Amino acid sequence: MSPTEPATLARVTGIDATLVRLPLVHPRSRGAAEARPQFARHALVRVRDESGNTGWGEVPVIDEERWRMLVDDHAPALLRHSWHRPTEAAGAWADLPPAPSVAAGLDAACWDLWSRQRGTPLSHALGGHRTAFTAGATVARQPSAESLVHEVNRQVGSGFRRVRLEVGPGWDTDVVHTVQETFPHLVLQVDCGGRYTEDPADVRALHALDSYGLVAIEEPFARGDLDAHARLQRELRTSVALSTSIDSLETLDRAVAAEAAGALSLRMSLLGGITPARRAHDRAADAGWDVWCGWDAESGVGRAAIAALASLPGVSLPSEMPPAGGHVTRETVRPPVRAHDGITPIPLTVPGLGYEVDTRQVAGMALDSVTLGS
Repeated sequence: MSPTEPATLARVTGIDATLVRLPLVHPRSRGAAEARPQFARHALVRVRDESGNTGWGEVPVIDEERWRMLVDDHAPALLRHSWHRPTEAAGAWADLPPAPSVAAGLDAACWDLWSRQRGTPLSHALGGHRTAFTAGATVARQPSAESLVHEVNRQVGSGFRRVRLEVGPGWDTDVVHTVQETFPHLVLQVDCGGRYTEDPADVRALHALDSYGLVAIEEPFARGDLDAHARLQRELRTSVALSTSIDSLETLDRAVAAEAAGALSLRMSLLGGITPARRAHDRAADAGWDVWCGWDAESGVGRAAIAALASLPGVSLPSEMPPAGGHVTRETVRPPVRAHDGITPIPLTVPGLGYEVDTRQVAGMALDSVTLGS
């Protein structure tokens, strides 16, 4: 955003919230024996101003409690709130019970609206400069080493140059060794998902992973245990990465002060929107951390916002993005926001998110809808 641009008072005069049922293609699963969900419930929100401009946001994987928080609390509060810049929109729900993913959907919609009002791409409004970014893929734990190699090969065939392997005690060093032997030029990192403890056997396994030249070892210990992560980071050459542990700017400040990591997975829906994610990017980059944009199974609306965040200068590692074929069989935007040959373009010729929401498709997947305001 331009610091010299005059700040005009903005008000959202109407909000449309739609609960949709998205059919999944490749649900994230730890094995074929597990029951795999066939659908996911998301909420799409559209905010409107008095001139008819609109902005879109998404609340991924929403349950009934958060749906009620969206339509009964957070959205009405936004209607009553005036702001000059979208960075001020969060003041609308500052006194409400925390609901980061709900706030994230509304915050992104305000950024989209504000950018469209000014005829500028969202990535430029945020200070981004890239025209595209390198995408990474995640491979969940598989039933066997053979199926793991098959799945990694599928991602490599789709053009991904960085693969993030989900690991845990008993499924770590041998897994990384197998993948590296099969794909010697593939950039690898591991997501531990908080499955390790400071038990000597677990610590030995993490030290063994340190010898494989990984980009990062993500979230080895329990969520929020910054002291344990700091102790491990002091012992490793590989960067420890934090993800779910960073759910606020205050927590990130504590992690930076404790030197608990060297990398950050920027999770918009966990932090509460584009505004706090943009600030978290700045703080992590200033601390010398690597940054990438994480993915919480958002559909096209949410992924468009992630793509705009991935244009920021401090995003130094490949960001999560599904390949062509996606993770859902019906998309919410045109064209789909996906990686092609491992690269995701960032639209620069269309204001706002840069993608057109397929309202007919959304209506066909709707389970419920609420309109507030005018």
